[in-house]
Amino acid sequence: MQLAELVRPQHRGDDRRPAAAVGTEDTPEAPTAANGKADGPANDSAAERRKDADGMAVAAFVLGLVGLLVMNIVLGPTAVVLAALALRRGTVRRGRALLGLALGVADLVVLAVLVTVNGTVVWGFGG
Repeated sequence: MQLAELVRPQHRGDDRRPAAAVGTEDTPEAPTAANGKADGPANDSAAERRKDADGMAVAAFVLGLVGLLVMNIVLGPTAVVLAALALRRGTVRRGRALLGLALGVADLVVLAVLVTVNGTVVWGFGG
């Protein structure tokens, strides 16, 4: 007798096939998470929410950075909101979300300075 035959279970509930055929078919097994629990709808939605939060953190960073140069009246508040949502949802990219939040606030500060100094929301590099 081989070791595989000793280890393989002889019966599985209502399965009446010979012992050599049990477990040899290609049936997909239930996926398990890293902690050994089966993946279910709750784990899928949590993973998807975290993935969305990571995307929001990156988007907040990019929008905050671009907002320093153009359209800070729109991109600044958007970066602040996205960063706050990413932090609230527990993003893995916490540093990037915090940087997006800081850049969004900086966009609003630049906007406030432009409005008070020039009386306009438009600015340029030239003279």
